Amino acid sequence: MANKKIKETKVEKEKNIMDNIFLEKVVLNCGATAEKLEKSVKLLSILTNRKINEIESIKRIPTLGVRPGLKTGAMVTIRGKEKIEILKRLFGAVNNKIRKKQIQDNHFSFGIKEYLEIPNMEYQRDIGIIGLDVTVTFSKPGKRVKFKKIKKGKWPTKKKVDAKDIIEFLENKLGVIVE
Repeated sequence: MANKKIKETKVEKEKNIMDNIFLEKVVLNCGATAEKLEKSVKLLSILTNRKINEIESIKRIPTLGVRPGLKTGAMVTIRGKEKIEILKRLFGAVNNKIRKKQIQDNHFSFGIKEYLEIPNMEYQRDIGIIGLDVTVTFSKPGKRVKFKKIKKGKWPTKKKVDAKDIIEFLENKLGVIVE
């Protein structure tokens, strides 16, 4: 009897470090064409002070005037120490709230209607009023196995980050309210 109790307490104390989740990246994007694309590139560069990638369309959509090779958006990926700081700042624009239906396995997304809602952002006359989308991706240690060229391994389903884990992370680490 005593051995079983000792084993159970050891299992409870020792959580597998490979099950810890971490914030992998934050992606900001704006969709626009022509003049609005230049404005959205300027907005993202003001927000992040990083190089902005312009997205080109692949498909042809005649009703929207989209053709292959046309630049239809701008995006920037943030990794490193700055991702938590900018994420807290962006959550300030939505009053530190997010809905459960916005959270999926491995990621969540939310939109900001006007960049003026972001704390400490001033109106830029040359940009006007533009919104942006924010996508945050989570991961667990060991994901590199999936992307190796030599001895590539499978990524098991138990290594996916559940929505429950993401909700727990948001509430505990960032102080976000999940409705």
